[in-house]
Formats: sequence, structure tokens, C-alpha cells
Amino acid sequence: MNPKPGEVYLVDFGLAGKRRPVVVVSREDPDAPRALAVVLPLTTSKRGGPYEVSLGKLRFLHAESTANVQGITPVEHHELRNCLGRIGEPVMRDVKAALRHLLDL
Repeated sequence: MNPKPGEVYLVDFGLAGKRRPVVVVSREDPDAPRALAVVLPLTTSKRGGPYEVSLGKLRFLHAESTANVQGITPVEHHELRNCLGRIGEPVMRDVKAALRHLLDL
């Protein structure tokens, strides 16, 4: 498996068996030394501010969603289940800008 930036998957973070949608933000690298992807959790709770990116209503999710940039985390490829769809490039540009802000790059 080689997840691509912008793909949305379900991941079980061990919170009462609840699987959450995440968006892949790490670069596509078929030769990576570890089978890890960096992801952002998606949420329906909006708090506003520079650490959230509104995704609107994606056709493959039941409600309007927001990418929580502060929730950045690595997951092993085998934990990525059920690719639901992909976020468009214009929104991914906003996600990348929010990541640069978070990491002061």
C-alpha cells in the first residue's frame, strides 16, 4: 500500500472502537524506509482559527468536516482502512498552508 496525499481513510485510534476519518498529508514515497503515513484527523466540531481547515461537505462523509491540523500524527499503512475518497488540490493547498503555520515553516 502506498497512500497518497489527500486520500481520506478510516483509522481506529482505539477510542471505544470508533473509527475516525483522516486525510493523508505525507508525501507519496514508494521507497520510504518505514510503512508510515502522516495524517490529520477530520472532525465535525469547528472551533475556528488557523489550525483548522474547512473541507465542506465531502460526498463520501455524512457531514461537513474540518481537518484538525494540531492533531497531526503518524499511522502505519496497515491501519489505514477503507479509502473513502480524495480531497481536491485547492483544499490540500489550504491544508499545507495550515501545516506550515503550525510548524513555523
